[in-house]
Amino acid sequence: MASSLSVTELLAPFRDDPGGTGVFTDFDGTLAPIVDDPAAARPLPGVVDALAALAGRYGRVGVISGRPASFLAEHLGGRGVFLSGLYGLEFVEDEGGPIQAIEEAAPWREIVEAVAAAGDAALPAGISVERKGLCLTVHHRRDPSLEPESRAWVDAQAEETGLVVHPARMSFELRPPLKRDKGTVLAEAAAGRRQVCFLGDDRGDLTAFDTLDRMAAEGATVLRVGVDSPEAPAELLERADVVVEGPEGSLRILRGLLSSE
Repeated sequence: MASSLSVTELLAPFRDDPGGTGVFTDFDGTLAPIVDDPAAARPLPGVVDALAALAGRYGRVGVISGRPASFLAEHLGGRGVFLSGLYGLEFVEDEGGPIQAIEEAAPWREIVEAVAAAGDAALPAGISVERKGLCLTVHHRRDPSLEPESRAWVDAQAEETGLVVHPARMSFELRPPLKRDKGTVLAEAAAGRRQVCFLGDDRGDLTAFDTLDRMAAEGATVLRVGVDSPEAPAELLERADVVVEGPEGSLRILRGLLSSE
């Protein structure tokens, strides 16, 4: 539910105690405009500099995404920002360094690649398979009428392999059956922070909002920022303390955290 406070008032506790604050955000649709070709997505101009400036001021700053950590590192890395990819299966620590994967995910890499190859061979041209290493995404954005066929195929693969289906924006993701999501990543990355905010725009970001709910119940000050778009789920926007329009709105929040006013 949207707060009755202004954005300036909502950000004040974070700016007043930067060392005790964690600032975390999604990537696609939140920092980067949605595009038909996932490989073509780029952060909105100004985002990388804002994240670097935030990392220099706040206790911890991170991007928590379904993207591979290698993609995040290429476009956002090396600026003191913690990067979590594939919903917590991969990560890069704040000061850069190698991409690390959680140990439990390793056995699933060959299974995921086999499923991706099967998709390339079986799925029609309007459905594309995005390889992410430890998981994959089956997109039907180019032809939304193919959603039922896409869903049926991923359900069959999940039943055969043990991978788990996660509905996403104009797509379905197949991930290893591990208890990792944006909420678990946020809980770990923000542990001990007195103030925590998270910006997100999609169904997968709801688990991060769940974590913020628990942190608030334990006494932390939290801020749930919902990023609106024609495809943003109503539940996320309803649960947000403040709703902004697209990546431009997210950038205004990040810059607001840097402002002294």
